[in-house]
Amino acid sequence: MADVGGSSGVQYFEGVEKLLEIWFTRNDGAVKQCDLRKISRSKWESLLKIVRCEVISFVRNEHVDAYVLSESSMFITNRRFILKTCGTTTPLLCLKPLLMLVEQYAGFNEVEDVFYSRKNFKRPDLQLSPHKAFEQEVAVLNSFFKDGAAYCMGNMIEDCWYLYTLNPLGEGNKARRGIQEPDQTLEILMSDLDPDIMNVFTREESSSAAEATQKSGIDKLIPNMVIDDFLFEPCGYSMNGISKKAGPELAAGCYMTIHITPEPEFSYVSFESNVPQSSYKEVISRVLETFQPGKFVITVFANKASAAAASPKELERHTSFGDWLRHDVQYCRFKNYDLIYAFYSKFPS
Repeated sequence: MADVGGSSGVQYFEGVEKLLEIWFTRNDGAVKQCDLRKISRSKWESLLKIVRCEVISFVRNEHVDAYVLSESSMFITNRRFILKTCGTTTPLLCLKPLLMLVEQYAGFNEVEDVFYSRKNFKRPDLQLSPHKAFEQEVAVLNSFFKDGAAYCMGNMIEDCWYLYTLNPLGEGNKARRGIQEPDQTLEILMSDLDPDIMNVFTREESSSAAEATQKSGIDKLIPNMVIDDFLFEPCGYSMNGISKKAGPELAAGCYMTIHITPEPEFSYVSFESNVPQSSYKEVISRVLETFQPGKFVITVFANKASAAAASPKELERHTSFGDWLRHDVQYCRFKNYDLIYAFYSKFPS
């Protein structure tokens, strides 16, 4: 959020994030001694300089290290790396040093799967190379991964969502196994937010991040989370939540993250979580009631081992959420994952 100008409308800030997720393994299967969390914080901080952001805050449990960044978040588990950055950051420029770091200090020597995604930018002209166009981003990713596939969901003229992942067929048409452990991700990407709600995420309205979290109801979206939040000056908000403990409500390694750009001219809120649920309808409804967006995009990824395996199909049948009507939906079935993309906007009053 560091790029936000000192007064509303003076300097544009791109709230839309670039989301990079990489799963690592070893080509000989000997992964017991491998762990991304062996990489020191100083090494991660050096990597983030290439991305053009820095660490603001940090919490961890036995399953996940969660970093609040000056531009969004980073999550590190045993073998999964997640980097989510907004503004004019350059996450794909860190791929080469990241792969070297992971092999040298964590012991992994092979990428098992890659997911790179983002909504369309409002001001792509302000982005730095290679993020000015999705085609440029794909070219960079293809230079590291030989079996990639690129997709665009939604209306390319207005609101759409880009995805790059590894082709299910893999190199030489030999099928990849893919991620076998339960995995799922829900994202809600919201625009045209209610100005009164957005005011909560300014220093004029809230004296601290904790106050903004409580006033807005963010602390009630998913229970039993340790919340690490930050309120920027003069406005803007970021939070990470990680599960207090594994149990019936929250599985090990669960997280949620929210990032808010409150300026009315370019308001934007992102919500993301990997909490496994057979249905995400209640979580989605709570998020929408909390932020009251004019329009939003939902994406749900779930693999066959996930408790959320049926959720993409369920959302495909869900044509509205309260005051929000669905205008576009696309369903994709990959070898090991199902994906739903849907775009909604509020009924005219």
